[in-house]
Amino acid sequence: MLRFILMRLGKAAIILIAIMTLNFFLIHAAPGDPAAVMAGEAGAADAKFIAQLREQFGLDKPLLVQLGIYLKGVLQFDLGFSYRQQMPVSQLILDRLPATLLLTMTAFVISLLLGTMAGVLASARVGKWSDTAISSLALLFYATPLYWAALMAVLLFSVYFNWLPGFGYETVGANYTGLARALDIGRHLILPATTLGLFFMAVYMRMTRASMLEVSQLDFVKTARAKGLKSSIIQRRHIFRNAMLPVVTLAGLQAGQLVGGAVLTETVFAWPGIGRLMFEALAQRDYNLLLGVFFVSAAMVLLFNLITDILYRFVDPRIRVA
Repeated sequence: MLRFILMRLGKAAIILIAIMTLNFFLIHAAPGDPAAVMAGEAGAADAKFIAQLREQFGLDKPLLVQLGIYLKGVLQFDLGFSYRQQMPVSQLILDRLPATLLLTMTAFVISLLLGTMAGVLASARVGKWSDTAISSLALLFYATPLYWAALMAVLLFSVYFNWLPGFGYETVGANYTGLARALDIGRHLILPATTLGLFFMAVYMRMTRASMLEVSQLDFVKTARAKGLKSSIIQRRHIFRNAMLPVVTLAGLQAGQLVGGAVLTETVFAWPGIGRLMFEALAQRDYNLLLGVFFVSAAMVLLFNLITDILYRFVDPRIRVA
């Protein structure tokens, strides 16, 4: 297991460097000059002032030199300095990362649990009206644009019914502490986490349903039925357990993608995470901050993939033997 993890970490490091290099060139190829934007906001957009800003932030150096400086800094665990926020990039990301992890992990649990349960129910009632209803409802959530569903959730549950707060991470000025603060954050979390979770729920539902129907036609399941086992036991012990491997694979991929999907959710609900931070950095042409957010997002995706590979060995013993 240790050798397997070390090999995966080595591959992940190579992939991460490649991603960082690609992101660096893509960001610098995008139109817009950070120095020109900052000079325009300062009301002094003359060529001399722009040249001073470019020299101050190292933007006047050749692109390959800038890349080398950036990669060297990352290898030293230094993500650079945000010239817009006047703070180290790592500090900005660490301040916002807990909020994003809270949102994405809650949404991940909601989507995985609801999607798996819906898939199991649909596969057990295949061809019936309940199967059609579950599949149609899941497809409706997936087909609805995420930002539109978020806005409708705010209008319905926050503005119309006034049941839940529609924006922010916690109540501003309330100064809650301890359990009261945790409950307040939980109330603010319900709408964004549910909106994001329902969007991805349909994928798990379809995968679980298809996988269980496929496993139910295998020989060992037919043998279990011929031996007279109860349908509930066959579903739980034989079909469900063996149908979970594709779902685990998908969950590992989706867990990393949730960070990208959280950009719209965090923007609509004013959730102070790295998705919203990335949106702000893009609008401000803050190269170092953008690269830092991309680096953390890519590292999280690779980490989730590693965790998925490890879980394979517990879900399916045949992989451990192989």
